Amino acid sequence: MTTHQLVVDFITWFVLCYFIALNGSYLVLNFLSLRTLHRKGQEQFLDELPQAYSGLEPPVSILVPAYNEEATIAASIRSMLQLTYSEFEIIVINDGSKDGTLEVLKREFNLLPFPEAYRRQIATKDVIAVYRSTRYPNVRVIDKVNGGKADSLNAGINASRYPLFCGVDADSILQRDSLEKVIKPFLDDPTVVATGGTVRVANGCEVSGGFLTKVGLPKNPWALFQVVEYLRAFLFGRLGWSAINGMLIISGAFGVFRKDAVILAGGYRPKTIGEDMELVVRMHRLLRAKRQPYRVEFVPDPVCWTEAPEDFKTLKNQRIRWQRGLAESLSGNWGLMFGRNGGVPGWMAFPFMMCFEWLGPLVELGGYVFMVIGVLTGAISWEAFSAFLFVAIGLGILLSASGLLLEEMSFHIYPKGKQLLMLAAVVLLENFGYRQLNSLWRLTGLYRWAMQKESSWGAMKRKGTWQSGQ
Repeated sequence: MTTHQLVVDFITWFVLCYFIALNGSYLVLNFLSLRTLHRKGQEQFLDELPQAYSGLEPPVSILVPAYNEEATIAASIRSMLQLTYSEFEIIVINDGSKDGTLEVLKREFNLLPFPEAYRRQIATKDVIAVYRSTRYPNVRVIDKVNGGKADSLNAGINASRYPLFCGVDADSILQRDSLEKVIKPFLDDPTVVATGGTVRVANGCEVSGGFLTKVGLPKNPWALFQVVEYLRAFLFGRLGWSAINGMLIISGAFGVFRKDAVILAGGYRPKTIGEDMELVVRMHRLLRAKRQPYRVEFVPDPVCWTEAPEDFKTLKNQRIRWQRGLAESLSGNWGLMFGRNGGVPGWMAFPFMMCFEWLGPLVELGGYVFMVIGVLTGAISWEAFSAFLFVAIGLGILLSASGLLLEEMSFHIYPKGKQLLMLAAVVLLENFGYRQLNSLWRLTGLYRWAMQKESSWGAMKRKGTWQSGQ
C-alpha cells in the first residue's frame, strides 16, 4: 500500500469517526434529557397542586435591551407585564435606536422623564435619560448612547433594584408562568447562579395583547428549518448538559442571573459578540478557580417565543455572528479547559464545544469535500462513501427525529397531526442542504474570528407579522 493510499485511508477513517462521535454525543445528550424530563414530570404533579404564594419569592429585574425594535417592543413589554410573579420590574434599555423604538415606548406606556440615582457599578456608555411609566409603576426606560447589547445589559444591571435579573430579547414573548418556572431552581438550591429557559420560534404563531393565543408553524421555509434546529440543538442539547452541570451557554433571549455573581465576574463584555455564552463560560472558570459550589441550570418548560430570521441574508449573518461569538467565548477562557478544578465544564463540556462546535464546521465541510472528491477520483470506494453518508446524514436524521420524538413525548407543543407531519418532513429535508449550508456560514464566522475582522451584532429584520391586536 502506497503512502498516498495510507493518507487517504487515515483521513477517511478520521472523517467517519468524527461524524459518529458528533452525532453520537448529541444522542447521548438526548438520553440524558429523557432522564431529566422523566424526573421533572414527576415533580410537575406537585407543581399542579394549588400553590400558596407567600410573596417571599426573590424579586426580579427584567432587562430588555432594545435596538430598532419598534415592530415588536410594545407586544413584548405587554406580555411581560402579565407575568404571574409576586414582584418584578421591567427595565427597557433603548440602545440609541435609529427608528421609532423610543417613541413607541413613550406612546404605549405614557413615559415621563424620571430623575433618579444611577449607580454605575459596571462601566457603560453614557445614559441620556431615564423614563418611568405613569401607567405601570414597575416599568422604566433607559435611553443611552449606542454601545451594543452587552453594554445595554450592563446599564440595566446598574439601574436594577433586585438581587436577580432576567435578560430578555426585545422581540420575545413570555408565557405568563415563564418567570415563576425559570426562578424555581433559585428557590430549590441556594448555590444556583444562573438559569435559562426554552426559546421557541414564534413565526407562524399568533400573539394578541401580549398573549400567545395560537401555536402554529411558520410558512417560511427558513423559519421552519429553525423550529427543528431549536429542538435538536438548543432544547435537548442544553437540557442534557444541564443534567450534569456542564451547560456553557444561557440564551440571551431568556436567562436569569444572580446579580452579585455577575458583577463580581465583571458583567458582560461589550467587545464580545457572544456576550451571553462568554459570561457563562467566564463564571464557570472563576467559580471553579475559587472552588465555590454553584450550579447553572436549564429549565425546559418556561417558554420564551422569539421571531426567527425569515430571509437568507439575515439568517446567514446571525449564524456567522453566533460562530464568532462562540470562538471568542472559548478562546477568552482557556483556563477552564482541563483545569485542576475544571470538573464537567472543563473536562467534558469545553472540549466538546471546541471539537464539535468551534472547529466542527472546518472538519464537517472538509469531510464532505474530501469524500466527494475521493469517490469521484476512485481514491475512496463506494462502500466507504456509503458508510460516510450513513453516519453524516443518516445519523443526523436520527438525531433530529429523536429531538422531535422527545418534544412530542414531553411538551406536545404542536398537537395537530398536520404539524407533526410537516416537522417530520423537515427532519428529513434539513439534512440535505440546510445543515451543510449552516456549516458553511459557521466556517465563515470561524474565519472572521481567526482574521480578527471587524464585526458587530447589527440589525435584525423584524416583521412582527405574528402579532395582532396591539
